[in-house]
Amino acid sequence: MTTRSQSEADTVAAAGFAGVYEPVKPYLDELDRFLQAQVEDLEPEIQEHVRYVFGHSGKRLRPMLVAYSGWAGPGQRQREELVKLGAVIELVHLATLVHDDILDEADTRHRQETAAKKFGPAAAVLIGDVLFAHALKLAAEFETNEICRSVAQATARVCAGEIAQTYQRGEVNYSREFYFRVIQLKTAELFEVACRLGAKVAGYPVAFSQAAGLFGRHLGIAYQIFDDLVDLYADESTIGKTLGTDLTKGKFTLPLLLLLEKLPVEEREALLARFRAGDETVADDFTTRLRDFPIFEEVASTFEAQLTQGAEAVAPFGALPPVEAMQKIADLVRAQLGRIVA
Repeated sequence: MTTRSQSEADTVAAAGFAGVYEPVKPYLDELDRFLQAQVEDLEPEIQEHVRYVFGHSGKRLRPMLVAYSGWAGPGQRQREELVKLGAVIELVHLATLVHDDILDEADTRHRQETAAKKFGPAAAVLIGDVLFAHALKLAAEFETNEICRSVAQATARVCAGEIAQTYQRGEVNYSREFYFRVIQLKTAELFEVACRLGAKVAGYPVAFSQAAGLFGRHLGIAYQIFDDLVDLYADESTIGKTLGTDLTKGKFTLPLLLLLEKLPVEEREALLARFRAGDETVADDFTTRLRDFPIFEEVASTFEAQLTQGAEAVAPFGALPPVEAMQKIADLVRAQLGRIVA
């Protein structure tokens, strides 16, 4: 396993993202204008807070999935329904981030203060609630109630995943089934609903919208697996965020679950006993032992299998414009692994 240099990794990542971002830039520009306009519909007391959250919201990957799932080809007109749907999905996502940062007691996100740090956790709870509420208001404006129903259900499932993970922390449940259940709820759910509803709102057949949803689900699982690898194997200067935090927060991700399965029983129990006792040095020992097994390769294989299943879900619809476009996002996620190893 060899680590890429920072410049090479950043070049590869930037090129991959640019290739995916540029075709939907007009859509994302329209989305930003739409979101800013929504601030004016909120009560004056909350507007500053929501603008702050909007200003630190990352790459807008989930709205990009909406755009690509409803893709009609280069130069397509930005359909109002797809822009509104992207806004709904993004509002739900941002609400979950605001609430997650409260639970995690996080001070920064995207190198900026979190809403909880800037405004206080009590205010942040209400900011997240406002974002959720406004998302459902917009969803209710569609002619079909399926949008509102799907978004409400997805929101509930994301919250269920967070509850499951929060109350499992420190319990050292090293069940793969539990791990995949949580990431399907917390991460893959919004990927799935973004793809499925994007295809539906664009007027594509029901069979394709269902297949697009499966694509989104597998992509979301792969995306979370990648994030788990980043936390344990990446170079902080390359990735640009604080790493090694999952274990310190009591989260046993897939690489750590596999390590626990491979360690001799006595060593495993000794490490877990130190972890339960609050030994702050045990995280370094877990990380060191990861290097002694081919765990990265095994997790990377699981990551690739999820991307393959996503591609297979939409393969029967290859003649439709969204399929090739959606695959570009999968290729981008796949290429990000190169930021960790060559």
